[in-house]
Amino acid sequence: MKLIVARHTGVTRLPVDLEPTDAELLAVEDEMSVVLAEVELLDARIAVIDRDPSEVDVRRIRRAENRLLAARRDLANRVSVHGGGEAA
Repeated sequence: MKLIVARHTGVTRLPVDLEPTDAELLAVEDEMSVVLAEVELLDARIAVIDRDPSEVDVRRIRRAENRLLAARRDLANRVSVHGGGEAA
C-alpha cells in the first residue's frame, strides 16, 4: 500500500496555541443564554411544522419568544455596561 502525503508544507503557519483566549471564552459564556433561548424557540417551532399548532403549542412558542427577547435584552445591557456605554 502506497501512502499519499503532501509534498509541500502549508503556506500559512498555524499558531502554536490554538486554544481560545479568556476574552473569547467569556464572550461565549455571555452569549450562552441567548443561544439556549434560540434553541428552545427552534424546538417549539419544529414541533408544529407538520401540524396545526394547538393552544398549548402557541403558548410554548410565545413563551420561548419572550425568553429569547429577554435574553437578548440582558446580553445587550451587559455588553453596554461592560463596554462603558449606557444600558439600553
